[in-house]
Amino acid sequence: MVGSHLPLAADLTALPLPRRPLDATAPGDDPVRRWYENALGWPTVPASTPESPLRLRLGLRFDVLDVPAEAGRAALRHLTGGSPVALRGDRMRLLVAAGSSEEVPGLLDWLEWGTLALDLRVIGAGGELEAPLPPGTPPPERGAGAGGLVDRSPAPAPGAVRPDGTWRPLVLGRPSAPQGAAVWLRPPEPGCEVEASLPTVSALGGGGGAPDLVRVVDTVATQCHRLRLRRARP
Repeated sequence: MVGSHLPLAADLTALPLPRRPLDATAPGDDPVRRWYENALGWPTVPASTPESPLRLRLGLRFDVLDVPAEAGRAALRHLTGGSPVALRGDRMRLLVAAGSSEEVPGLLDWLEWGTLALDLRVIGAGGELEAPLPPGTPPPERGAGAGGLVDRSPAPAPGAVRPDGTWRPLVLGRPSAPQGAAVWLRPPEPGCEVEASLPTVSALGGGGGAPDLVRVVDTVATQCHRLRLRRARP
């Protein structure tokens, strides 16, 4: 009798566990994390505390060039419309090709900016980026956990959800957001390979459709230097 149950038990253990639906809303489930991981395929770092923001791992799909917002805006003309850009306070985060953190110091030297103290940095492998809220997502209430989004605040005016569940891109401008929170100025498009739209050194000379990282770095370095001179004036 016992022996007759063995084949059935073996078959049951061989079955894969059921996959959680993409629209699951179980307690503790984080829709923002699901959007990044499932819709974009971007690795995330779990929040260390319920109040901590979700973070994205850098160096895998992209690196980040962190510059003053004024300097970053000057570089937007060198980017494609699909090149993601985020804002946090007075800082702009330009998503650039993975590996750029190793290229940018040499580029600054080559462009003769290496001897100046510029307010820019590039973060790559081993670094993290605060995950901006997906467009149209209401911000978490103060004290709400990472998965406890409470829809008591109006969604930001720019950006909205399409009927098929993807996000309509933000118009260029400064999106409304909770003070101090990271937001998308140009959000990524779900289902698209972000790498094709990122500034990269390999685009130098006009090859391919990716923006040229050299032009982006030279532009933000020039603007950072101007800001530095402006602040130094009596």
